[in-house]
Amino acid sequence: MEQRKSMADTMQAYVISEPGGPERLELKEILRPSPRDGWVLIRNRAFGLNRSEWFTRRGDSPSVRFPRVLGIECAGEVVAAPGSSLPVGQRVVAMMGGMGRQFDGSYAEYVLVPQQNVFALQTQLEWKRLAALPEMLQTVHGSLHVGLEIERAKNILVRGATSSIGFTAISLARSADLEVTATTRNPAKADELKVAGAAHVIVDEGAIADKARAIYADGYDRVLELIGATTLLDSLRATRRGGIVCMTGILGGSWVLQDFHPMGDVPTGVKLTSYSGEAADITSAQLQHYVSLVESDELSLKLGPSFRFGRLREAHTLMDENRANGKIVIEVD
Repeated sequence: MEQRKSMADTMQAYVISEPGGPERLELKEILRPSPRDGWVLIRNRAFGLNRSEWFTRRGDSPSVRFPRVLGIECAGEVVAAPGSSLPVGQRVVAMMGGMGRQFDGSYAEYVLVPQQNVFALQTQLEWKRLAALPEMLQTVHGSLHVGLEIERAKNILVRGATSSIGFTAISLARSADLEVTATTRNPAKADELKVAGAAHVIVDEGAIADKARAIYADGYDRVLELIGATTLLDSLRATRRGGIVCMTGILGGSWVLQDFHPMGDVPTGVKLTSYSGEAADITSAQLQHYVSLVESDELSLKLGPSFRFGRLREAHTLMDENRANGKIVIEVD
């Protein structure tokens, strides 16, 4: 009896005790979190991997203290939700709010998440497909509507468009009737971007401002910067007066803009912002709408490989090597 009770109170989770490579992710038997008011205990079925987790694993997130279970999103079923109307068994996704940073996250069989970061969904999507969506949809929605205010724009340049975020941004921007220009370092991916909805594709060899202005002489209304600090100044030069550049991604691997001179580097009248928002930036109804579009194949996604839970280190190695070619998802046994 004591052994059965012990097993019921524990779970498998990947714990990182110090920063480093994928080998620092140790699969351990730890205590399962206990339900409490205002929080939702979720049976984790699958979760997506995110670049921010890669930075945290390497020790580049100063606010995160180790040991920690990483993971900022998941998809699963409600086990318990004290003080909430969420029924046991309800399909949900959860994201952000400190997951995997201030408290243990989704690299585990069970996850305890604040109620406000849990979204009940009506969907029959398979778990690995559903798990690819929450952070990706929230990030794109927030970047377009909070960061870039696309309601007042007619065109947008997506820099780093072959990433999973970029691919989804093309699709959502097109659904908002914007003309989309996408960039890629690989000319062979141009057709893929056009199928996703890009009207123009620019091959990015490090500087694109001149190529961008060959399409729009005055520059772009909006630029979604997914490469990050390494290409940001060039993206600013591709933007029209009154336009907005929003830095959301760090695909280039750098958080920091070296030798930044605002008076000289930011063109007059061009607005620079960033987006690293929270789950509160998207409503349950908006997320449900996007999930329904995915379910009906009206929203394009770029999904990478999926891995079983026991192969998480292998998945992180793939992310290290930038070989995923889409959103990586881990299926929890």
